[in-house]
Amino acid sequence: MIDDPAAHGLELLLEARAATLPGGLQVHRAIPQARRRMVGPFVFLDEMGPADLQPDAPARVLTHPHIGLSTLTYLFEGEGLHKDSLGSVQRILPGEVNWMTAGRGITHAELLGPGQGSSRVHGLQLWVALPGAREEQAPTFSHFDASATRLFEEGGVSGRLVSGTLWGERAAVEVSSPLFLVDAWLEAGAVLQLPATHPERAAYVVSGGVELGAARIREKEIGFFPAGGEVLLCATERTHLVLLGGEPLEGPRHIRWNFVSSSKDRLAQAVEDWRHQRFPRVPGETRFIPLPEDGDAPVDYP
Repeated sequence: MIDDPAAHGLELLLEARAATLPGGLQVHRAIPQARRRMVGPFVFLDEMGPADLQPDAPARVLTHPHIGLSTLTYLFEGEGLHKDSLGSVQRILPGEVNWMTAGRGITHAELLGPGQGSSRVHGLQLWVALPGAREEQAPTFSHFDASATRLFEEGGVSGRLVSGTLWGERAAVEVSSPLFLVDAWLEAGAVLQLPATHPERAAYVVSGGVELGAARIREKEIGFFPAGGEVLLCATERTHLVLLGGEPLEGPRHIRWNFVSSSKDRLAQAVEDWRHQRFPRVPGETRFIPLPEDGDAPVDYP
């Protein structure tokens, strides 16, 4: 990590923290961290894997709840299966997007496993905090196939605009406030231009590395850029990175476990609602994840 990132065109540079999902899948968590909680409306970024799994032993994330956010699931490799308390059952493949809006409360369960011809699972899950007027909306779920994203390729840079708007393009994936999410590959020496169209912007390096003047963002690091001004990222080697950001929300958001809200009292209510199983259930699922303070072992519904 450089001593003074601001002196080199970066607002902040952080290393993603290693963590393990309840289903055993290893992740790198770029945000939230103590020094930076959000970028635009994004409050959470996990890189899931890469991991080699057997077809008969997928990573299983048991039923768990959310409020006050939308989850965005996007895979680089492998495939997944989403189930939720609305009755949704949806397979997801690389390049596709699952967008689940929790609003006042939803539960879901997920399976992640290898795809056709590969044993690897690799992807992203992000949480997008909802604007205040939508925090308590009715929950919804939408699936978007790869045609809803926007592909690009120029000058050794290729990838897709997964959601939101950037470079004058707009993805068809729904969003709740102005944002952008990009999955990009850069050949060695290629330069990616990030315009100043959004006030909060960040780059997370999945593999490889990029330079920004005298600064460098290495693998499993996330760099945050100051508002205003074009950012030029030059790949030091073949590099896979994620760009994200957008407009900040009207006020701060608090996080407690899987819950996000502008109100700490609302978080406390959600905790008690889950503790006493007042959330809706996912049809066909018989086990759930308890609150961390209540124990780590999965619990069977009574």
